[in-house]
Amino acid sequence: MAVYAIGDIQGCYDPFRRLLDKLRFETEKDRLWLTGDLVNRGPKSLKTLRFVQSLGDSVITVLGNHDLHFIAVANGIGRSREQNGPLAKLLRADDCDELVDWLRRRPLAHFSPDLNALMVHAGLHPRWTVKKALARAAEVEAVLRSDAYLNFLPKLYGNSPSRWSGKLTGNKRLRFIVNCLTRMRMIDEDGRMDYSHKGPPGGAKKGLIPWFEASDARWRGTRVIFGHWSALGLIVKRDLIGIDTGCVWDRELTAVRLNDNPEIVQIDCGG
Repeated sequence: MAVYAIGDIQGCYDPFRRLLDKLRFETEKDRLWLTGDLVNRGPKSLKTLRFVQSLGDSVITVLGNHDLHFIAVANGIGRSREQNGPLAKLLRADDCDELVDWLRRRPLAHFSPDLNALMVHAGLHPRWTVKKALARAAEVEAVLRSDAYLNFLPKLYGNSPSRWSGKLTGNKRLRFIVNCLTRMRMIDEDGRMDYSHKGPPGGAKKGLIPWFEASDARWRGTRVIFGHWSALGLIVKRDLIGIDTGCVWDRELTAVRLNDNPEIVQIDCGG
C-alpha cells in the first residue's frame, strides 16, 4: 500500500487525474491525503468534488479556506458575488446540497500514529501540541457537522482575534481555530497571526516569520503536511512537507509518498 499526500487541487481536475495515473493509484490498496482547497479558482470544481467523494475511504481530505468559503456561499452567504465565478457550475448542480453535506463533514486536521504525521491545510499554532491541535479542530468539526453550522457560517470571516488564548470562547474561539488551520502563513514573535503577506517569506515585513519556524513550537516531533501557500514552493523535510506548488497558477501539482521510501511525483499544470 502506498500513501500519497497531494497539494491544493482548486478545481484542476485534469491535472489531478493525470497525477493519479502517473502514481498508478489503486483505490483498493492505496490511500490519498489531500491538503484541502479542492474547489474554487480552477475550471472544474464540480467534477473534482464529485470525483474525490467517489473515492470513498481511499481518500482523506482536510478542509481548506476555499472549501469553507464554498460551504458558506452554498448557504447564501456572499452568493451573489459567486454566481458567475469559478463556483457557479458547482452552485447550480443538482447534487450541490449533497456535496456540501459531504464536505462539511471532512476534518480540519488528520493524524496517523503509524506515520507519525499530521495534515492540516495551512498551519499549526506554536503553542499547540498535536493532541491539542486535534482537540481544537474537533471543536469546529462538531459545529460544522451539526445543525448549528448555519449559525456559525456568517461568523467565519474576519482576522480577529489574532492571538491564541485558552480563555477564548464562542465564535471568536472557533474563528481563531479556523484561521489557524486554514489561513495562517506568518506569525510574530508572540504567536500573533498576520495575514498581510502571501508571497515568499523573505519579502515579509520585519518581525514576521513563517509559522513553522517558531523555535519553541510544541508540535515538533511529528511530521506536518500542509498546503495553502503556493508562493512558498515545495518543502520536503524530515518533519515538514509543504506541498501547494501552484497548480492553479499553471505550475505543478505535487504528490509526496508518506510511507516506505520517500518519493516526489509532479505533473506540469501549464498550458
